[in-house]
This record gives sequence, structure tokens and C-alpha cells, in this order.
Amino acid sequence: MPRLAKGGKWVYGWIVVGPQREITIPPEAHREYGFQAGDQAIFLQGSRRSGGFSIAIPTQMTISLGKRALGQSRIGEDGQVVVPTEADVRPGDRLVAVRGSRHALGFVARGPIYEAAVGHPELEVF
Repeated sequence: MPRLAKGGKWVYGWIVVGPQREITIPPEAHREYGFQAGDQAIFLQGSRRSGGFSIAIPTQMTISLGKRALGQSRIGEDGQVVVPTEADVRPGDRLVAVRGSRHALGFVARGPIYEAAVGHPELEVF
């Protein structure tokens, strides 16, 4: 898993939103966050600066979700999960999977991390 800049965020790679709004959780992130097939995935709104969203499972959440919750879905056997319509993504969109907090996996849609990732063609695409 590369770090795009010294002291910056660790990233897993690019995620392409599929035709049914499905995304693949990178295998390394799947293991690191303890995701299991059949888990309920909670989608949380990303920051204004980076857009996108984060995914967590209820057992990892230690904070109140409040207005940040966008929806939920189930993690499939193949590590895929369907993104709720409340998340501002469309089929074909490219997101950067980022190690977020220890509670949630981030998917960045714009901003400095995204721009740094554009300059790294070696990043894996999921």
C-alpha cells in the first residue's frame, strides 16, 4: 500500500464504480478493517474537501453517526458492496480508497489526495 506523499495518507488504489453502483473493497482493506461477507456496511458522508464517503461496520463505530450517515448495504462474498443512491457517485466514477480512521475506510472523490493519486499510475485499480 503506497503513501502518496511523505507524511500523507496511505492509499489502497483506485476504485471504479460499476454499472449497478457497486464497488470492490480492496482485499488489503478488507482484511485490515475486518470486513466479512454478509456484514452490514454503513456509508458515511465524506468531507467537503475530499467528497466521496467512508464505509464502516457497526461493530467498529464508536461515534454517533448523526447527519453523516448516507445509507447502508451488505458486503458480498466477492468483497463488493452497492453504494446507496444518497452517495454522490455514478457508474464509471473513479475514487481513491484511503486508509481513514481505524473505524472507517475512506473513498475520496476530489481534492489534494485525489490529485496526488492521479500522478501515480502504479496504483492498482479495483
